Amino acid sequence: MRLPSSRRSFLKASLLTTLAFLHPEKTWASFSPANQPSGRLNLYNIHTGEKINATYRDPDGQYNPQAIQELNRLLRCHHTNEQHPIDIQTLDFLDLVNTRLGRHNEIHIISGYRSPKYNDILISRGHKVAKHSLHLEGRALDIRIPGTRLADLQRTALSFRIGGVGYYPSGDFVHIDSGTFRTW
Repeated sequence: MRLPSSRRSFLKASLLTTLAFLHPEKTWASFSPANQPSGRLNLYNIHTGEKINATYRDPDGQYNPQAIQELNRLLRCHHTNEQHPIDIQTLDFLDLVNTRLGRHNEIHIISGYRSPKYNDILISRGHKVAKHSLHLEGRALDIRIPGTRLADLQRTALSFRIGGVGYYPSGDFVHIDSGTFRTW
């Protein structure tokens, strides 16, 4: 029996997330002690109105699968309701940025996982989204933190020199991802 493409993608990403649980040393969790993620994320999805305040990682670097599943749900494609595992490195990067900015911030999610169908709709409507966006792989987030200047959010993300950091002042968000270090 052949699985639908979206189901195959979900299963593949689930396997990769499971591997991250089994081998946390292979993730970005091997930061210096001064730059350790807090392991806690307080998120608000602006499209669905959902909130989560979850401890997804303990002080020893072990990930909490239930909290990760809850984060995946909140970070799903808001247009199709399709869920996809979010890359652990992306969550850790977000956590690092938030930790540096004060830890107790509610992070507003503009975009998490983006389904191929929704990405194609955005492209057809003239939005400047990448055809092969890391959002399609669960490796990118578009965020803002109320009360934090967007330029400060961007500067903080850039200070780690990991992943991609995009600055979109007209859209009032910063893009972060777990790709190679680059900026735009």
